[in-house]
Amino acid sequence: MILRRPVPPGSLPWGDSWRQAARMALAACLGLVLAGIGPAAAEEAPPITLKIVGGLAGVAQYTRHEMPFWTEQVPQLTQGRVRAEVAPFDRSGIRGTEMLQLMRLGVVPFGTILLSISASEEPEINVMDLAVMNPDIATLRSTVTLLRPRLEALLQDRFNLALLSIYAYPAQVVFCRQPFAGLGDLGGRRIRVSSVSQSELFEALGAAPVVIPFADILANLRGGVVECAVTGSLSGNALGLHTVSTHVSRQAISWGVSVFAANANAWAALPAGIRTQLQSGLTDLQEQIWRSAEHETEEGFICNAGRPECAHGTRGHMVVLDDEPRDRQRRAQLLRDVVLPSWVRRCGADCIETWNTYIAPNRGILAKPE
Repeated sequence: MILRRPVPPGSLPWGDSWRQAARMALAACLGLVLAGIGPAAAEEAPPITLKIVGGLAGVAQYTRHEMPFWTEQVPQLTQGRVRAEVAPFDRSGIRGTEMLQLMRLGVVPFGTILLSISASEEPEINVMDLAVMNPDIATLRSTVTLLRPRLEALLQDRFNLALLSIYAYPAQVVFCRQPFAGLGDLGGRRIRVSSVSQSELFEALGAAPVVIPFADILANLRGGVVECAVTGSLSGNALGLHTVSTHVSRQAISWGVSVFAANANAWAALPAGIRTQLQSGLTDLQEQIWRSAEHETEEGFICNAGRPECAHGTRGHMVVLDDEPRDRQRRAQLLRDVVLPSWVRRCGADCIETWNTYIAPNRGILAKPE
């Protein structure tokens, strides 16, 4: 059973009538997009203004990459023809679980979607970041390359969205208040998780998963609500987990993959030249975020261990556990016998076909009907 801490319900900026407001919001968005496109143009026409919902506030993907890209680089890329207003989704009054539908309706025309959160609405969407599926970033890159065509088609067909970029947060790893040596030692502990797949993994290990928002991890770990937490190695350090935890593992439980997408109507309404400029910039942004995720994963371990090379975190005194062969074998068994079958039960026959078409030939593990 997944334990859930009570979380105050979020409120959308449009109140309870957001569905009724969807058409007006899309019309307003398209009005902004279409401003200045007429044949007479427009040298003096006002710039197109885009409203962007970004990723999580307070982490490097947003603060160092997404926000500067939209506020500083986009006006340069488009010679001033486009300006953007961007806000992180968790400070926008928007629930992550509602992003797919809000974007489908055009209420949010451009936004960053966290796949693990949106999986509660559409289980197939998080197939590329199932728990223990990608032990390192090279494997994750391979998985994303294999599955990107399927994700593009899914977003287009079911939600009328154009997939523009795929981002990776740093590796999501286990911090604990008390010593542990590997996955086998986590039974009986309460562990903060952020996805259904993580919950199923730790339940199989005999632990009790607890869903807690990112910003509340430190308080719940310090207060003993949980004894361990899964989060990024460097973002955990930024939260202060090194002050209340003794051990952290290098094992990547998952990565927190997200996508940047646009409502297809809003995207098509932009001039072709601007779409080309934005797509080029987003491709570069995607690679910057991936390189940052790899670097920050390692720097998190460096800082939590208190090594002198720590440059963007706070030095702790933690024990950093290496990824041992016994845990690599255990992860393979858990993926085959627990994580994949559980995902298939949630997801259905279409997901079996997706896995067996895109992943099984590469990984040698077949998805089977339950």
